[in-house]
Parts: sequence; structure tokens; C-alpha cells
Amino acid sequence: MSTTAISIVVVVAVVLAAALIIRVVRAGASRRERVLRRRFGPEYELNVAQHAGDTKAAERELEERLRLYGDLRTQPLPGELRERYVAEWAAVQEMFIESPERSVTSADRLLARLAHDRGYPSDRYEEQVAALSVHHSEHVQGYRQIHDTAGLAREGRADTEELREAVVHARPFFEDLVRPPHHGATTGATTGATTGPETARQPFGERRSGSGVRRWLPGTGTGSGSGTRAGTGHTRFGHTRKGGAW
Repeated sequence: MSTTAISIVVVVAVVLAAALIIRVVRAGASRRERVLRRRFGPEYELNVAQHAGDTKAAERELEERLRLYGDLRTQPLPGELRERYVAEWAAVQEMFIESPERSVTSADRLLARLAHDRGYPSDRYEEQVAALSVHHSEHVQGYRQIHDTAGLAREGRADTEELREAVVHARPFFEDLVRPPHHGATTGATTGATTGPETARQPFGERRSGSGVRRWLPGTGTGSGSGTRAGTGHTRFGHTRKGGAW
């Protein structure tokens, strides 16, 4: 075989090897992306956006969170403590009528305590959110939103609609943390939540019913009357049945 032929063979072999390496690397990157997307859900896209579209940097951060908090052992709430948190959340939402700012700042503190009682880090907010994002990725953004809005509220820089939205978006996170272990996703039928047009999407204000005008609260679709729905045994805000069963 001539020198030229040997050179051609070597070049072809190098090109094929390089193509194979690139394919393997891309397959590995694609597999890693799928795993992280499946684990973090909306948190994946949010983190990519926070890294200005740098997917590799975002994935490195998410993998670091998994390394630090993936094996974190949390603890369920005792029934009595769970009921106390449900009552506190109801009071926080009632508070919104008279003082939206206090309602939001109180909700922020309540969620921080609740996360601590579930076993998440509590020394630093950033560390707590990072750990929560690993185990509650679907709703942790609601915690971030109410925390940031509470900061604006303390400075007098949040309007009523921002405050209302913060409470509405934090509620699924609260329900996620307070839910008993091994309990599936709740629905309107099991939680007592309304699923028709009069839901949490309506703005805060007043609403007419057969008994007249009733004031109602963010994210509840509920008037500010009795704390429980007649004949159901459900509390209006946490949507729990008596005895702590969801």
C-alpha cells in the first residue's frame, strides 16, 4: 500500500473516531438533560433562563443541588401540627382583606417555618430554596415569588395585585408541604376546592351571592363568612377534613 493510501486510511479512521466520540458525548448530554428535566420539571427551564440560556451551566447547578440535597431525609408533620399550619394559613389569607402587606409577609415567614419543620435547611433562605427545589420542583417558584414580594411589601413597593398573586401562587407550595405523606395529588372533589368559573383566577374584591355582597380572598373563591363550609367539615383555606385527613 502506498504512502498516500495509508495517509487516506489514517485520516478516515481519525474522522470516524472523532464522529463516534461526538455522537457518544451528545448522547450522554441528551440523556443527562432528560434526567434533569424529568427530575426538576419547570425548575429546569427556569434555571436555564437564569443562566442566560447556558444549558451546561444550568445543568451543573442542578446536578450540584442533587448531590447536596437529593438524599435529604425529610419528616412528615404530626397531625396536630398539620392542622395548626392549616389554621394559620387560613388566618393569613383572612388577613389579606385588611392588610395585604401583612398577609404576604406573614405567609413568607409561615412557609419558612413549615419548611424547617419538614426538615429542610433553615439557616439561609438560598440554601432552603435549593433543597426545596429538588423535592418540590413543581411549586417552589411560588415560595420564591412570595418571598420576593414580601421584601417589596416591607419597602412599600408592592401593589395589591402583586400581593394577591403572590398569595395565590404560594398556596400550591403550602399545600404540597403540608400534605400527609404518600398522599396523591388533590383535586377539587377531594379537597373541597371549587373548579368552576368562580376559582382563584378571579381578582380580589367583592362578590354577590344570594345573601348579598360578600368579601372574598385571594386564591379561595370563598366569601369571608364562616371558617368552614356548612355540612362538609372542610376548612375553607387548607381544605382539610376534620381529623387531618385530606
